[in-house]
Amino acid sequence: MLATFLIGLREGLEAALVIGILVAYLSRIGRRDVLARMWAGVGLAVALALGIGAVLTFGAYSLTFEAQEIIGGTLSMIAVAMVTWMIFWMQKTARTLKSSLEGGIDRALAHGGLWALVAIGFVSVAREGIETTLLLWSMVQSFGDAPAALLGALLGLAAAVVLGWLLARGMLKLDLRRFFLWTGAFLIIVAAGVLAYAVHDLQEGGVLPGPFGAMAPTDPATGAVAVGLAGFPFGWAFDLTAQIAPGSAPAALLQAAVGFMPQMTWLQVIAWALYILIVGAFFLRGARRRPAPSRPAAVPVRADAASLTQGVA
Repeated sequence: MLATFLIGLREGLEAALVIGILVAYLSRIGRRDVLARMWAGVGLAVALALGIGAVLTFGAYSLTFEAQEIIGGTLSMIAVAMVTWMIFWMQKTARTLKSSLEGGIDRALAHGGLWALVAIGFVSVAREGIETTLLLWSMVQSFGDAPAALLGALLGLAAAVVLGWLLARGMLKLDLRRFFLWTGAFLIIVAAGVLAYAVHDLQEGGVLPGPFGAMAPTDPATGAVAVGLAGFPFGWAFDLTAQIAPGSAPAALLQAAVGFMPQMTWLQVIAWALYILIVGAFFLRGARRRPAPSRPAAVPVRADAASLTQGVA
């Protein structure tokens, strides 16, 4: 529940902040009459995310085991790519997010019609919705405990809605830059675990070589797939299932926290380590950059909009 709770909280708060900025700006310029159009776009984005989740959940039952593993591994890879892109996108554009959204509203009101505002609401939320759906689905597949994982995600989304409402009302001040820094670092670790599980799925599906195929190295004495250095590169890196039972509470906690599984292949370990090292290094380099000093605003804004974008704009 902890991992999916933090994912729901992080992604939900991103969407809540975007919606809050749009609502605050439309209210400030006296165009609350078009809010219904924006909310229609938000509703369509939520419906799309739920529809994708339903298709992923119920659409694979009629497929063969190999096909399910291939589809699961591929979608997990896509989820990792989307999460990675969103982490760096937020790190790069957080300081200009407010001005970008407000500029889009101005252009839509000046040159667009009904669908322009609907599109802004849809696009602003669809990215987080699709990303969250793919990531949560991948984690549910890897954890094997759908009720607890989904409950954690729902609690995280509910907490994000409450926090977003408090920020919009000026009743809560939150250092959003630090919040997204720490949750971004956490998401890198989570994404590494999802990537490792995706590699496992693709190995079971026969797309990648591994201990389930003909290229697996075997122990001459027992005929079992080799473990440790003898199993490199297509065997098991380690097998701790005798010490940590798969599906147990310690195994679930370790998998949620750092992507560790009691039994992992060499390709899984290599993919996990390379992702942490490469993506983590770029993330830390971006985090060390000091934000440019902001210019004083020429037009005073209301307290609610200012508090909403503290740490973002």
